[in-house]
Parts: sequence; C-alpha cells; structure tokens
Amino acid sequence: MDTNTLLRIDVWSDYVCPFCYLELPALQRLQQQFGGRIEVVWRAFELRPDPKPTLDPDGNYLHSTWNRAVYPLAEQRGMRLQLPPVQPRSRLALEAAAFADSHGRFAAMHEALFRGFFEQGRDIGDIDVLCAIGQEAGLEAGALRQALLEGRHTAAVLDDEGLAQALGVSGVPILFLRRADAPWEQALPLRGAVPYDTIELAVRQVLGQL
Repeated sequence: MDTNTLLRIDVWSDYVCPFCYLELPALQRLQQQFGGRIEVVWRAFELRPDPKPTLDPDGNYLHSTWNRAVYPLAEQRGMRLQLPPVQPRSRLALEAAAFADSHGRFAAMHEALFRGFFEQGRDIGDIDVLCAIGQEAGLEAGALRQALLEGRHTAAVLDDEGLAQALGVSGVPILFLRRADAPWEQALPLRGAVPYDTIELAVRQVLGQL
C-alpha cells in the first residue's frame, strides 16, 4: 500500500457476474480521479462453486435477467456485453487473476477476463482459454498453465472467500470502503453495480471532505 493512501476499497467480484464487469469502469475512473489517495483491491468470490450447479446458458433466468437489467445498464454505461454461450465455473479464472497479480499484471488480466467472457463469449473455465487470455494480457502462458495445474493460487481464492463469509457477503459486486488504517468494522458497504457518482460521494464522505 502506498504510504499516501488514505482510503481502501475492497471489491468482491466474480468473472461470471455481469454486474461486476459493469462496475469496473466506475472504479477505474475513481482511481484516475483520486490517484494514490485510494487503493482498490479486487477479491475473489465464486457465485457457483463446485458442486453448486451452474446456470443454463440458454435458460429463462439468464435471458430474463439480461433483458431486464444487464443490457439496459450496459447501454447506460456505454458498454457492449453479450449473454455468453457458456456458464463455466470461475475458480480457475480467479486463480489466473491471482497469478497475474503476483506478476504485476493484474489490471490487464482482470479486464481481459471480463472482456473475454462477456464480449467474446470465451469459456473462462477452460485452462487453454485462460492461458491464451493470459498471454494476451502480457503473461507467460506456460507459467500460468503450470500454476493453475498445481493449484498454487487456490489458497488465495479461498482466503478471499473465507473473509467474504466472515463479513456476511452473499452476493457480488460489493464494495467495502474504509480509511486505510481502519478495521473492517468501520467499513462502509456498497452493494451492486452502483453508479460512479454514488461511489465518489461515499469516498468523499469517508475521507471527510464534505
């Protein structure tokens, strides 16, 4: 953490959650606006971990949710999302993001995973696909493959999920805003794909700038 950081935002998300992708530009803009005064930390959360059943990619639930909420919000935010043709488990994608973080390429991989799934319809539960996306994001594909096969970053994903459970997180995206030196008990939660103005107002409130 930068010594000038005043506020930390921990974001729990999943790469198969369209609302998590829809929140990404707002947080990128926030980082540009506040610079080193804030730190955004993305954390892992599996919406449908094994053995929980995955969703039918052509089922009524997904089509209804996308038509009612995802497509309108995407249009409002100037993003082009498409309902993916597959609904994979996300554990490996979350581990791939942790690998990217350990190699200084998290931001690139994070966005590439979202874009690959929601704009290109790629199966981010497949190791070959993840390695291809990783290479596009500047990672060494062979090293990523080995890390995934060996489960080197499984513990990091499970740690994030354990902390989420301790904090009562049951859905994503969710943001926890707190001063850099404050305990979790003082964090301000923001649930869902909240608009930029709402996040900025909350940041200024936490920083005591209003």
